[in-house]
Amino acid sequence: MPKIKVPKSAPSIDMTPMVDLAFLLVTFFMLTASFRMAEPVVVDPPSSVSDKLLPDNTILVTVDEGGRPFFGISNAEAKLKTLTTMSEKYKVKFNAEQIKKFGGLSSFGVAIKDLPRYIDATETQRLKFQPQKGIPNDSLNDPQLRDWILYSAREANAVYLRERDKAKEAGKDFKGEKPRYAIKADGKAKYISVKGVIKTFTDMEIYRFNLITSLEGGSSTPTAHK
Repeated sequence: MPKIKVPKSAPSIDMTPMVDLAFLLVTFFMLTASFRMAEPVVVDPPSSVSDKLLPDNTILVTVDEGGRPFFGISNAEAKLKTLTTMSEKYKVKFNAEQIKKFGGLSSFGVAIKDLPRYIDATETQRLKFQPQKGIPNDSLNDPQLRDWILYSAREANAVYLRERDKAKEAGKDFKGEKPRYAIKADGKAKYISVKGVIKTFTDMEIYRFNLITSLEGGSSTPTAHK
């Protein structure tokens, strides 16, 4: 008696739930992600073998190939409060929209009198913005870089202390760090330009900061400098 062959059929898998999940994830990331503004200057720092990571609460001065200093601070709250202080000292007014946009800038390299116009410019216009001569760093006549560092450090430290005390009252572990200082200079920048920024720090009795270098693998990492 011949054997009866049972027809074979491939199992079917319903991919609808997986497709729905993929679209939900895409929609989530589109709605929650924030676009990072383009850097106003790109520098190629010298290389090193250090593998230390730059802390989150950092006040950064970048020096480009032409020796222009750019300023940036990672603490968003301290950044906006520093702008308010600088606005009052230098008598330069900023409207609510400009203050909001300033919070999204990673760094900038213009005098404060030109900052409102720089903020109002598009990202493309900022790359060609004139006059973008760097933050004025004349300790006697126009010490704007010193003031940005001074006031941002004060505000960032106030935020750090407030968050630390809040965590302590709640009985939680606090992993925040005090404000740190860093210099990121292009490898082709003249030594005298970098020396001028270092002098700004030391004149303020800031003797410990990080020098950001390019790891030989290609990523940027800081090396401690005292």
